Order: sequence, then C-alpha cells, then structure tokens
Amino acid sequence: MSTAPESPMKVLVYSDDANTRAQIRLAVGRRPAADVPRVEFVELATQPAVVERLDEGGIDVLIVDGEAQPAGGLGVCRQAKDEVYDCPPVLAIIARRDDGWLATWSRADAVVSLPLDPMALANALAGLMRGRAENRLPAL
Repeated sequence: MSTAPESPMKVLVYSDDANTRAQIRLAVGRRPAADVPRVEFVELATQPAVVERLDEGGIDVLIVDGEAQPAGGLGVCRQAKDEVYDCPPVLAIIARRDDGWLATWSRADAVVSLPLDPMALANALAGLMRGRAENRLPAL
C-alpha cells in the first residue's frame, strides 16, 4: 500500500515543441516515485499562457524547456521566480551541459540535460514534488 497522498500534483510543462512535451510526459510517467502523488500534467506552448496559468495558482512544479522559442524556458523561469507569489519549484531542461550557468542565472531549482534520461528526470521531479509538499505557502 502506498503512503503517497491521493490527490495528484499539477506539473506545468512549458515547451513550444509538442514532441518535447510528450517526451517529458513519457519519461515521468504517472508517478515519478512511489512516495509522491500521481502527476497531472498541464501543457503549455507559449510564455504568455505560462504566466497566466501561474498567476491562477495551483501549479506544484514547473518544467521548462531551455530550447523553447521564441521565449526560452530559462527566461520564463527567471520571470516566474521574480513575479509569482510562492513560485513553484522549477525543473529546467537544457540541451548542453555548458548551459548550466544559464540555469543558475534563471534560479531553476533542478536541471536535467538532454537527451532525457527518464530516471534522472523522474528523480529530479520527485525531489521537487517532495519539497513543494513540505514548503507550500498559504494562498493570499
């Protein structure tokens, strides 16, 4: 019997590429670890849609594609960290390990490099989900 809470956690996936969003969904699966809730994905392809959805609240973790166009995921991450009350933790996906400094600049909470390693992605996401469950601030 699982000790994970029954209500799913909402994970927003930002990428302009539908294939990238699908790869992320498939790599994570329904539950990235046995001790975290199931994942409910919210997929968005534009920066304005991400900003609007984050403003609505209820997102537990944000996954951003560093290669998204025209607004890169790392810029979206930085904007969210600057502007969103109780910003959810952000997992950045970068194409080159050398872009790690950009992920630091963006204040991403975790970073995974391409090509996607399903275990690394699931482990990083599960860690952020655990932290979010413990540190969520009350609604304003």
